[in-house]
Amino acid sequence: MQLKELSNATGTSPASIKFYLREGLLPPGQSVHATRASYSTEHVKRLELIRALRQIIGLNLDQIRSIVTLADDGVPHLALLAQVQRVVLKLEPAVGEVERTAAADAVVRMRGWPDVRSDARDALDRHVAAMQHVGIDLPLELLDRYSGAVDAIAGLDLELTAAGDDVNDIILTAAVGMHMHSQLMLKLLAVAQASHAIRTLEAP
Repeated sequence: MQLKELSNATGTSPASIKFYLREGLLPPGQSVHATRASYSTEHVKRLELIRALRQIIGLNLDQIRSIVTLADDGVPHLALLAQVQRVVLKLEPAVGEVERTAAADAVVRMRGWPDVRSDARDALDRHVAAMQHVGIDLPLELLDRYSGAVDAIAGLDLELTAAGDDVNDIILTAAVGMHMHSQLMLKLLAVAQASHAIRTLEAP
């Protein structure tokens, strides 16, 4: 398809398409002659991905580039999903070694999760340390219940993400899933907390 057809198919202006091409977010089309290129369904999928990452999740162009560059370089899906998680969930990379906490170690052992260094594990250790610093107790029973719930949810999320073969679909499913499902979990938790409070504290 020509540039105009790609624009019509995706609802993306020709100027935006040319910008994404210049910025390397969209791979070049197949050259037809010096001033014209042909585009495929892969370009349609990439533009849909860019739109979702910008409009649904609110990523900026540099954040999107950090994800699609890895996809275009053909990195393994595990590394790609780690970058999606890092960007979408705003997991700050650690500066130097993050000290492991006994509570996070206990959660990893309870759930049988691989005990490997990652941005997610570093973020957990930092958060646990911050909670303990302000005097919040983390008994094993609480950690077991919380981690059991999120472990089941994470398993369902990965099933949906791993179902596709197209890298743009994998990124889209993972990124939108991480963003929307994490928000869903927070909203469900808020309703559950409010419901428990109403049942417990509301006057008869």
